[in-house]
Amino acid sequence: MRLWNRSLIMEIAKLTGIFYLSPSNTTYAWNFGFLSFVFLFMQIITGVVLAMFYNPSAELAYEVVMYINNEVYYGWWLRLLHANGASWFFFVTYIHMFRGLYYGSFCYPRQMLWITGVALWLLMIATAFLGYVLPWGQMSFWAAMVITNLLSALPLIGADLIYLLWGGFSIADASLHRFYSLHFVLPFVILFLSIIHVAFLHEYGSNNPSGVVNRSDVIPFTPYFLIKDVLGLVVVLIALFSIIFVIPDWLGHPDNYIKANPLVTPAHIVPEWYFLPLYAVLRSVTHKLLGILLLALSILMLFILPYLCKYQLVRSGSFRPLSGFCFWLFVVNSVLLGWIGGLPVDDPYLLLGQIFTFLHFFILGVLYPLLTFVELIVYQVLIKRSAKYLTF
Repeated sequence: MRLWNRSLIMEIAKLTGIFYLSPSNTTYAWNFGFLSFVFLFMQIITGVVLAMFYNPSAELAYEVVMYINNEVYYGWWLRLLHANGASWFFFVTYIHMFRGLYYGSFCYPRQMLWITGVALWLLMIATAFLGYVLPWGQMSFWAAMVITNLLSALPLIGADLIYLLWGGFSIADASLHRFYSLHFVLPFVILFLSIIHVAFLHEYGSNNPSGVVNRSDVIPFTPYFLIKDVLGLVVVLIALFSIIFVIPDWLGHPDNYIKANPLVTPAHIVPEWYFLPLYAVLRSVTHKLLGILLLALSILMLFILPYLCKYQLVRSGSFRPLSGFCFWLFVVNSVLLGWIGGLPVDDPYLLLGQIFTFLHFFILGVLYPLLTFVELIVYQVLIKRSAKYLTF
């Protein structure tokens, strides 16, 4: 029995990363996976507590949110921590994804690690959208109206999907119950998939800034990298609490402090900042179905990226100047897409959005794989020449 207990404790320690071996040259850029996991737990805990007070009723939802904000003991702090925590959750996740893209962490043999990560990001988007509706403010209501109405463009099943999602012929009480139920359940699905994501990480090991696998140059995660992760967490939490206590509504929209009114349309419907690049792609074309297809394609390209760029002898962007330049071009273009997504659909913003959308697909689907292949050929030639000189 003692031996069994000891082996069980050892296995739990391995799964939780206590004895996990990481490359010794890992930098602070690798902190953001740990930070994402911490923010996931924070969102689940604060969300469960808020659920004790919330009422998913179209008549009472807004009043209940204001009650939490004004009457519940430290309810304002809890609500702001949950709302701003969602933004910081996306912030650290985006940096985590960009880091993986720059250093080639999506390449063989870590394809499933990247694919599960993209799936997690997709579930995060769905969960955040459902949660954005729950305060039942003006922007929440009309954002839900605009986004869910996109399903009507799907042939044959579009109208049935909208009726199933709304629970009727318009967004009302039944819709809010559905959104609330899904928003409560999906974080636990994300948690389960996160465990699978970490399991793939332990199976194939972490990448490193050099992009070279060296199984002998590793050190235990605890205490060396755990100290770095905790330090990064302290810095991020200081920034988060500074926003909560100084500018709590900086990342929100003032229209959400107005109760939802189906008869009054806001002058300009703007989703949360972490939706803006995808929103810009969606509205870059006037045809509703084509916009949905472009949005689905932009997400699909992230899933298949490991198979588009699988020919990499050197993975790190630090040693691949062409791919490194392409990466930074993609980052700048993504930021510009987010900027365009928050502006009205007027000229010249519509044209700029179409240009940035084209660049998004061109960079990720054509330029990045092409430059990766070119660099592969160059490195193969250099390796053959080096071997020739070494022979003599």
